[in-house]
Amino acid sequence: MSSPTPQSLEAWIKLLDSVRLPIPRPHYEKVRTALGDSRRSLREIADFMQESPALVLSVMREANQQSSNSLVEPTETLEVALNRLGLKRTEDLLAKLPCVDAKEVPPVLRQMQLISQHAAQQANGLFAGRMARLWQEIHWGSLLFMSPTWALAFTHPELLEEWELRVVNKGESAAKVERQLFGVPLLLLCRELAERWRLPGWVLHAYRTLLEDRRWLVQVLHIARDNEDRLRQQLALDDEPPLRRWLGQPANTVLLANGLAIASQQGWTTAHMVRWQYLASLYLQAPLESLQQQVHQHAAQSARHHAQPGLWHPALALIWPWDERRVHRAMLPAPPPTPEALVLWRKRCAELLLEPSRFNNAMHLTTEARDALVACGMQRVMLLMADKTQTQLRVQQLGGLPGTAASLTFTIANSTVLTRLMSAPAQIRLNPGNNAQFSALLPPSLRGLFRGDNLLLRSLSNNGRVVMLVVADQGGGPFSEVSVQAFAKTGQCIERALASFTNRSG
Repeated sequence: MSSPTPQSLEAWIKLLDSVRLPIPRPHYEKVRTALGDSRRSLREIADFMQESPALVLSVMREANQQSSNSLVEPTETLEVALNRLGLKRTEDLLAKLPCVDAKEVPPVLRQMQLISQHAAQQANGLFAGRMARLWQEIHWGSLLFMSPTWALAFTHPELLEEWELRVVNKGESAAKVERQLFGVPLLLLCRELAERWRLPGWVLHAYRTLLEDRRWLVQVLHIARDNEDRLRQQLALDDEPPLRRWLGQPANTVLLANGLAIASQQGWTTAHMVRWQYLASLYLQAPLESLQQQVHQHAAQSARHHAQPGLWHPALALIWPWDERRVHRAMLPAPPPTPEALVLWRKRCAELLLEPSRFNNAMHLTTEARDALVACGMQRVMLLMADKTQTQLRVQQLGGLPGTAASLTFTIANSTVLTRLMSAPAQIRLNPGNNAQFSALLPPSLRGLFRGDNLLLRSLSNNGRVVMLVVADQGGGPFSEVSVQAFAKTGQCIERALASFTNRSG
C-alpha cells in the first residue's frame, strides 16, 4: 500500500486511524467458521482469533468504539470485547475486513506482528503464571502494545525499514531520523494512536513510561545492574518506596515483555537486550542467569508457533555464536534477477532496439525503458527529460515511487551533480563510501525519494546532446552486480532507441 507521507501528528492519526489491516485467508476462514458454530465458546473463538493479531486489534477497536461515548471502561481483553460486540456484530465486522492470501500481507507488517506475538509469548511465560488472575490483561496488552506500528507498516513499510537500518544498525539519533522520516517522534505517534483506539490501559501505561516517566526506568536499571547481591538490591528498593511501588505494578509486564522481544531482534547479548534482562530479573526477583534461560526457552516456543518463511525470529540466533548479529537486509546485496526476469528484460531491450522505431511518442518509449529497468532488478526508477532550454529536468516516468513525485521538476544549475551529468553522458554510482559527498550535491527532494546508501544515476544523449537522466536503485541497499551490468546495457539500448525514434520522427 502506498500513501503520501503525512507531515504532522494530526495527519498521521487521521491516516492510520482509517486503516483496515488485511487478514490472512486461513485465519479469516477459521474464525468465520467458528463464529457460525454455536458449540464454540467465546474463549475458543478468542483462541482462534489470536492467530491473526490484526483481527484481534480490529475486534478490540470496534468494541471500544461502541462504548467510546459512554462511561464504560475500554475493554482490556478479547473475550470482553467479543461479549460486548456479540457474535452477530463480530461477524459483520469480519465481513468488512480485507481477506487476502498470506503472501499478500506486506512482509514488514508480518514482521512487526511476529515481534508482537513473540512479546505475548514472553509475557505469558515470564509473568502470566505468577499472576494467574491477570493473565488475560498481560497477554492481550503485550500483544497489542506495538499495534500502532502495524498500521504504519501497512501504509509506509519503507519508512519503518529505513528507521531500523539507520537507528538500530547504524546508530543514528532516533530523534533526528524520526523527525526526517515521520515529522514526529515515533513513540508519541504510537501513544496518540493507542489513545484514539482506546487500547488496554496497560498499553497506555507502557507508552507513558517511555515518554514521561523514563526516570523510573533509569533508577530501577541502576539498582537492577547490582544483580550479584540480591539483598543489596532489596535494601535499595526499600529505601525508595515510590520506586518500589512503581516497579511492582502488573502493568509493567507489557513493557518488559515487549522490551525483551524487540531487543532480541538484533541479538541476545547487545547492551539493549541486557538492560531489559536486568529489568525483568529485578521485577521477578530472579537471578539473571535463570531469567535468561527462561527468555530463551520462551523465544524457542514462540518460534515453534509463530515462525514464518521469509521472516526473522530471534530464536534462530540462539544456535549462533554469541557475538554474531543479524544483518539488516538493506545491508546485504540485492539478489540477482531471476531467469524469468532476465528473459523479460531481454525482450524489453529488444523492443527498444527495433528499427524502424515502433514507438508512437516519447511517453511510449520511456514506458518501455522504465519497464526494462524494472525487469533487470531496479526497485525504484525515475526517468527525467530535459526541457528545450536544458535548464530544467521534468519527471517522465516512475517505477516503485509515490505518484506524487510525477510533478517534480529540478533546476539543473542548482545541483553540481546534475550539472555534471547533463553536460555530457556519464554514470555515477553512490555507495556508503561516497554517499555523503554526492548526496549533499543532489536536490533534497530527489535524494529523499531514493533513501539509502546506494544509487545509480546515468545521463543519456541523443544527437550529441544530453536529453535524459535515469535514476534507479534496489531499495537503497547494495546492488546486485548482475543488475548493475544490466542497468548499463539498458542505458545503451535507451540511447539507441532515442536515436531511432528521432530519425523516424524527422
